[in-house]
Amino acid sequence: MRSRLAARSARLVLAAAVVTALAATSTACSPDDVEDTSSSSVPSAGSGKTDSPSSGESLSTSASGSGGSSDSGGSDAKTDASGDGDKSGYGQSCGTNDLDFTVTSETQAGGYYLVTAKAKSGITCYLDVNTPSVSFGSGADGVASPVGQGGEDPIKLTGSAVAYTGISPKSTNTDGGVEFENVIIAITNDDPDPAELKLPDTATVDKPIVTNWATDRAEAVPVIV
Repeated sequence: MRSRLAARSARLVLAAAVVTALAATSTACSPDDVEDTSSSSVPSAGSGKTDSPSSGESLSTSASGSGGSSDSGGSDAKTDASGDGDKSGYGQSCGTNDLDFTVTSETQAGGYYLVTAKAKSGITCYLDVNTPSVSFGSGADGVASPVGQGGEDPIKLTGSAVAYTGISPKSTNTDGGVEFENVIIAITNDDPDPAELKLPDTATVDKPIVTNWATDRAEAVPVIV
């Protein structure tokens, strides 16, 4: 009886050992464990993918910002070009240094000097001021007074076009006067570059007068009315 019980107990112990061994083996090779192991490696790879788009987005934003700056510069450039375009088509006023002058001695009206003005090569400008500024020497007594003759709408000077003004160095009937060999002429009183012209002869100056600019030389004969 005892030997049967012992044999049965031995079989039960052996069976229990086999079950325990199978259970351990099954646990070590469980598909769940394989899946968990695979899953544990995913976060590392996934983390790499997450960082890459983030970096890409940062670069994209920077490029977009740079493009914005470029567009802004383009707009400014167009504005500047537009500003320059707005100035086109306007004629410039003549300055004294834009013109070439010649002086001739005339006998009409007791004698006077005819000054002819012509634009220098390549220049187109307008005589906006009717009367030139004329003086003999630097003293106030040598400044020519306008007599109001001639004059017209702004005269365009370009190419062979010319304008005339007449200067009488002496408007008095006395014998006195100061002699000069040059006359100073400017387009305006405040012109920074007046021209000093050599006279064809020595002028006796006493209360000089000057006409307005004209395109007809007959209108440039200075006469006191």
